[in-house]
This record gives sequence, C-alpha cells and structure tokens, in this order.
Amino acid sequence: MIKDTISIKINKTQNSRIAEVDWDNLPFGKVFSDHMLVMDYKNGAWQEPEIMPFGNLSLHPATSAIHYGQSIFEGMKAYRNDNGEVMIFRPDMNEKRFAESCERMCMPVLPEGMFTELISRTVDVDRDWVPQKDGYSLYIRPFLFATDDFIGIKPSDNYKFVIFTCPVGAYYSQPVNVKIEEHYTRAAEGGVGRAKTAGNYAASLYPAKLAQAKGFHQLVWTDAKEHKYIEESGTMNIVFEIDGKLITPSEDSDTILRGVTKRSVVEIAKHWGIPVEERKVTVEEIVQAARDGKLTDAFGAGTAATIAPVAKIGFRDELFELPGLETRTTSNKIKKYLTDLKSGAIEDEFNWMLRF
Repeated sequence: MIKDTISIKINKTQNSRIAEVDWDNLPFGKVFSDHMLVMDYKNGAWQEPEIMPFGNLSLHPATSAIHYGQSIFEGMKAYRNDNGEVMIFRPDMNEKRFAESCERMCMPVLPEGMFTELISRTVDVDRDWVPQKDGYSLYIRPFLFATDDFIGIKPSDNYKFVIFTCPVGAYYSQPVNVKIEEHYTRAAEGGVGRAKTAGNYAASLYPAKLAQAKGFHQLVWTDAKEHKYIEESGTMNIVFEIDGKLITPSEDSDTILRGVTKRSVVEIAKHWGIPVEERKVTVEEIVQAARDGKLTDAFGAGTAATIAPVAKIGFRDELFELPGLETRTTSNKIKKYLTDLKSGAIEDEFNWMLRF
C-alpha cells in the first residue's frame, strides 16, 4: 500500500503521450512517462514536492553540480501483475543506499520513508505507463543534484530532487562479453565507489569505450592497488559459479556498490541451500577456473540488467567461452524466480514487493 503522509502538489498534464508509444519497440531509457516529481531543498529544509508534466529543467550557468559533481541517483523498476496491481522491487534497499550516497557526497538526506513514498506516489500517477508484458517494466530514476549558483568548491546549500520514469524492455538483449580490466580503475579505497554518484560512471566511459572497440560489452573492474581482485562490472555486480558454489566479491570494501539485485541473488541462493561465498575474489582464481573448465557460470546482477549471463571473459590475450545458457541451472533458476516474483506469479515469501 502507498503511504499518504506527505503533502504533494499534483499538476497533471492535459496532453498525455501514452497513445504515441510503440510498446513493441521500447529502447531502454529513451521513452519517458507523462510526469515527473520535483522537490527543492533550500534554507535548510525540504520544500513541498510537486508532480508535474515531464519537461526540461532550467539551470543557472553556475549550477554547482555541473562544475563540482554533487550528483547522485538510483535505479529501480516497477512491474504490473495479472490483477493490475503495480509492484516495486525492494524500494527500502534503494532508499538506504540513496541515503548512504547522500552522506558520502555531503548532500542532505531525505527523512526516513520519504524517498519510498515519493517514488510510489509518482509511479501511481503514471501507473498506466507500467507495461504488462513479459520482459518489460517501468524504470524509475530518482536523482539529486546541487543547485547553488556559485563558483566555489564547497558543499552546495541548495539541491533539487527529481523522479522520472521510463517504460523499458531488456537492457541487454543477448549474453554479454566482458573484459577483465588491469589498467584503468573504477574506484580506490577511501573514494566514492560505494556511492551511486554520477562521476563514477563518467570516469568509466573511456576504458569501456576501448573495450567495446575490441568486441566486449562491459569491463570487469579490479582493485586500484594491484589489479589483483575482482570488484564489479560496468552496470552490475558480478557472480561466478565454480564447483557448484556461487562466488562473488564481498561488499565490505568501500570500492564496490552495494547492489540490490546481487543482495537478492545471495539471499535467494542461501534460502535454497546453495553454497555462497562472499569474499575477496582474485583474478587468478577466476582465470584458472576458466582454463580448467571449472568456471561453469558467470553473470551480472543489477536493476537494469537483472540477471545478465556472461558468454565470454577476456583476460590479456586469452578469451574464455563459458558453457551454454541451457547448462546454467542455478542462474536460470534464480532469474526465473525473480521474474515470477516481480510479475506476481509466485508468492512474495520475502516480502520484497511494494504493491499498490
């Protein structure tokens, strides 16, 4: 159920664009729903939020986020079940991670529960945009950025929080090829790797571009000190299966984003009695397992990608082709479980879905 504890000004559009949507051709992140929520932070307090027609934002040329990078975001999805209910997957975890990103980036934290309520009420206004089609969902993008019109390096006094949504299909239409990166670095200890801040993604674009020119979809990042340990992939956390065990890098390091989907994969696997190891994972052990034919599965886990099977792993001059998808019992089972859960086809035994 949606909480209704916050006063929200609602200004609905008079000209819905929903009839223009080609529901059989939804490129990821390019089709936008009718409305967005905007809420300012000024004078030390959050102002009244407004749900308004989707449109451009007006910014001062000195807007501090543009110059100094105080900008964070989250990625979430809403689904529709056969009863017409709209469901959001684990919004409490996104709220917690958003708050952690705020703290790390010196930005004001939303009061407890406000993030989730604003998300659900924004989605509710555009609930007709939630697809009821296998493999489709409504992507939700909440973000916060600094808005001081001031050129000077300090935390901003003013911020803008925005939520918009996009009906989407699959992020990856095929299994992905990844390259283990040993030169460029996504994050170093003591940095902002755990925060979901815009600059992390900007810094990854160039090395990702180099990898894509060689036929890879994404990188697998390694630690900044020695490039000895696996960390995460470009748009997702990464999980390996060796000798019947799921092995994934521990999130104890402040260089790895705490993934909602990966955490769910780990909890589901443990609930089913599947061995899971969350620990430091060396490049050497993954490469050796691939050489020996013991690496039976590898997949990315993320909100956009959900479960993205890895087809090939590149390391230096070697290219390892993993077993076919039909052999990947564990990840296929987890993917089906998550798909059925999000569509309402099975019981929500973990109480992960917010329904309205």
